[in-house]
Amino acid sequence: MAVPRAAGIERLGLGLAALGRPAYLNVGRAELPADRTVEAMRAASWDVLDQAYAAGVRWVDVARSYGLAEEFLAGWLRARAPADVTVSSKWGYTYVGEWRTDAPVHEVKEHSLARFTEQWAESTALLGAHLALYQVHSLTVDSPLFDDLPLQDALAALPVRVGFSTSGPRQADAVRRALALERHGVPVFTAVQSTWNVLEPSVGPALAEAHSTGAHVLVKEALANGRLAVSPPRPVADLAARHGVGPDAVALAAVLAQPWADTVLLGPSGPRQLRSNLDALRVPAVTQVTDLAVDPETYWKDRAALAWS
Repeated sequence: MAVPRAAGIERLGLGLAALGRPAYLNVGRAELPADRTVEAMRAASWDVLDQAYAAGVRWVDVARSYGLAEEFLAGWLRARAPADVTVSSKWGYTYVGEWRTDAPVHEVKEHSLARFTEQWAESTALLGAHLALYQVHSLTVDSPLFDDLPLQDALAALPVRVGFSTSGPRQADAVRRALALERHGVPVFTAVQSTWNVLEPSVGPALAEAHSTGAHVLVKEALANGRLAVSPPRPVADLAARHGVGPDAVALAAVLAQPWADTVLLGPSGPRQLRSNLDALRVPAVTQVTDLAVDPETYWKDRAALAWS
């Protein structure tokens, strides 16, 4: 007998950033395998993928820079052969951490036609027809992409939906500038993935505008890189206690309360965190914690100070 899907689960996606590489810019990763070998991380990612799929999650988000996340996902897709999974990936960063938690540099950014061409070939070789959305990773207003017409043409010519992710205190500017790009009268981008959470909601109006034009809006870092789960502000903790869930569920419910958020990405490091995240679906629409915003410059400065662990 099929397990009934929880109401709203179609709006949730699974991000594999925490499971595709041994080190990540996040807190609260104690559920990961102790040794974090490639085989151990592959098994952990498959376990989470299995449980997310069983719960009804049908969107999976990866990136070239997430270590072996694309490879782990590709193996799972071959083994399980699901017919109804949407996959999004990203290009623009290269993973250079050599599977070390103490690597001096974990990823290198480059928004060039050469890097796009290389990484598109790598992503499609692994993910094939499952890949439905390909995104520029961490597009900012000063990216050379905005002046690179051949790169824009190459993106516009892709046979899949094209989007971009954003980061930094000027996310809203990047969203508006990127969605205005056209080549030969056709928009280059029709999807956007941005950081929005109760501490950093500044991009919200720009995402609402994007949604209103038909762009698909994905939200990442809903837990502020784990900070809202590990050290939640008092109002979040109080609401969590009231509803009998973890603070992560309340933080995610706050994102789900935004009508413009089409896909809300989860980033668990194991099944326990996944189950706790999914509790967001049984929390009433959260609007009482929208006054927790900090100055965007301060938020992103604090995020940059997090250690890769």
